Amino acid sequence: MTMRWKWLRPAAFIAVLLLCWEIAVRHQKINLMPGPLAVVGGIAELAQRGLLFRYIVASLFRVTWGFLVAALLAIPLGLLVGWHRRAEWAINPLLQILRPISPLAWIPISILWFGVGDLAAVYLIFLASFLPLMVTAINAVGGIAPVHLNAGRNFGLSSSQLIYRVLYPAVLPQLIVGLRITLGIAWLVVVAAEMIAVNSGLGFLIVDARNAGNRYDLVVAGMVMIGVIGLILDNGMRSLEKTRALQWGYAEE
Repeated sequence: MTMRWKWLRPAAFIAVLLLCWEIAVRHQKINLMPGPLAVVGGIAELAQRGLLFRYIVASLFRVTWGFLVAALLAIPLGLLVGWHRRAEWAINPLLQILRPISPLAWIPISILWFGVGDLAAVYLIFLASFLPLMVTAINAVGGIAPVHLNAGRNFGLSSSQLIYRVLYPAVLPQLIVGLRITLGIAWLVVVAAEMIAVNSGLGFLIVDARNAGNRYDLVVAGMVMIGVIGLILDNGMRSLEKTRALQWGYAEE
């Protein structure tokens, strides 16, 4: 499949959906849902008022800090726990208890600790990212074939050399997948957190537009921007899978 067809098919499918959306809106008896043209107008209005860029930057700022801090702490800790089986046996029950708890359930506690502001939202994103990344790192270490570790030991590698020359290359493909999935979770959580804990960002835009005269064109505009930015973030993480050092860990397409 050529590059042209690779992009033409999804673009044509989206165009058909937009056309059906516009036709359905024009035939509705009560004006409940804005059409694509009204949404584009809403996005243009937000850009003219200087709110679009401001809200996008605010959301990305919170996701960046919460996700990066979680990755910097969870991945090394997960690799350490996965490397030492006794530590995994001790910590795993606690992880399995905390992991099913929705990050949104922590909203009252985050507001109690940090008040209404950026810290509360960053904390929620950190919680949403930390546990999945730590579990991914632990499982990545557990998935290393023993033959690889034994081969490294047979070649006389020390413990530190075994970690840097065998462990890290072996777990990187799975960590990249975990980072990609977790970034999507973080982006979902920041939108939900902004609806409650802050007064800026794309999540706040949706709630504020609904409350300020039922501006559903701006509500859907915020939803569209969330989806587009989520797609860009996912493609950015997927591009890491194409690096030469990691291609061995993925099957041929």
